[in-house]
Amino acid sequence: MTARRMILWLPLAALLLLLAVAGVRLSRPEAPLPSPLVGKPVPDFALPLLGGDGVLAAAALRGRPVVVNVFASWCVACAAEHPVWLAAAQEAEIVGIAWMDDPEKTRAWLAERGDPYRAVGVDRDSRAALDLGVTGAPETYVLAADGRIVFKFAGVVTPEIWRRRIRPLLGGGS
Repeated sequence: MTARRMILWLPLAALLLLLAVAGVRLSRPEAPLPSPLVGKPVPDFALPLLGGDGVLAAAALRGRPVVVNVFASWCVACAAEHPVWLAAAQEAEIVGIAWMDDPEKTRAWLAERGDPYRAVGVDRDSRAALDLGVTGAPETYVLAADGRIVFKFAGVVTPEIWRRRIRPLLGGGS
């Protein structure tokens, strides 16, 4: 093979290498997203409730372990993980933060799929999400009874992630 022919094949070889690396990365289970907030108190927020009057306040989430799920009706990945939350709601307290979403669309989305949340706060302007360090939906936080963030997960929560990583933090075993 001449040097000229080898140069022509170089971009294809580079693309194949890139695809192989991406395939390996995507096949690994996701890791918890590092967060400077893990181990610290959940940032203070007060969001209007999706259901009407009142607020979902960070201060009200203290006193028991709680899962906080950031989701949106426009989020395809949120729909993929939603059945996990429906099942998990039978054994854990889950609250939702509807992130950058129209409340009517959020209500319709939950009415269609089922509502696993004890309460849903509406974060249209992303103030709470910014304080939490949200980088995209879905994201999940586990709060200890004292209000500290003990776990952050970015991406789709699968039944295995629920069973092995989140539920044990709530006192639900493994």
